[in-house]
Amino acid sequence: MGGEPQGQDNGGQVLALITARGGSKGLPRKNLLPLAGRPLIAWSIKAASEAACRPRVVVSTDDEEIAQAAREWGAEVPFLRPAALAQDDSPHIDVILHAVAWLEQNQGYRPKWVLLLQPTSPLRLARDIDDALALARTRGADSVVGVQEAPSHPYLMHTLDQEGRLRPFLPTPPGYQRRQDFPDLYALNGAIYLVSRRMLLAKSSLLDQGTLALVMPPERSLDVDTAWDLRLARLVLEEKHGRA
Repeated sequence: MGGEPQGQDNGGQVLALITARGGSKGLPRKNLLPLAGRPLIAWSIKAASEAACRPRVVVSTDDEEIAQAAREWGAEVPFLRPAALAQDDSPHIDVILHAVAWLEQNQGYRPKWVLLLQPTSPLRLARDIDDALALARTRGADSVVGVQEAPSHPYLMHTLDQEGRLRPFLPTPPGYQRRQDFPDLYALNGAIYLVSRRMLLAKSSLLDQGTLALVMPPERSLDVDTAWDLRLARLVLEEKHGRA
């Protein structure tokens, strides 16, 4: 169950914020869908709760059912998100800023780090969280984001013209004839966004020119957006943890 706010001597320097609105479209009630014995959101709560950095785990949601599930699986839900911040077009950064402001204004809580954990990344592990924080501290960076090697290279991508004919999305520069010759590319995987509170408030952003990348393997980078994604996550987690 959700506990009392943690102090600075008990991991309070890191706020693990899980954002989960109730009105998901592609997969209705996505954050509560069962996944190897837990609702989807519970896997992010589990990863945060098991991290060695002992973050304070808070869920921002507009939905009472999600709030109850989050509490049952160990997160705090000290407020319900305003409806204006739970729309399809609500900027995610505004949701994060709202949570940080609410915790300061109502509880005097000012973490050094804000860790955004999207509930659609159930395969992220506690060690990914700890690795991100260690990277930020070691390199003196204000932000770290999780990335994976890009699954498809833009030199291999095409558009279709009005007649259905393939057209290169980008021209391939001379010298790049084989896939192995292409430059390495990385895509944000949505699993980890770590930012200092200072930078977040100063720039209203999770990334800037100094952002470092935490390279994660594809098996921990799955973002659940479709029924197929959910099926893949279920297969992985049931193989690892068993069926409920």
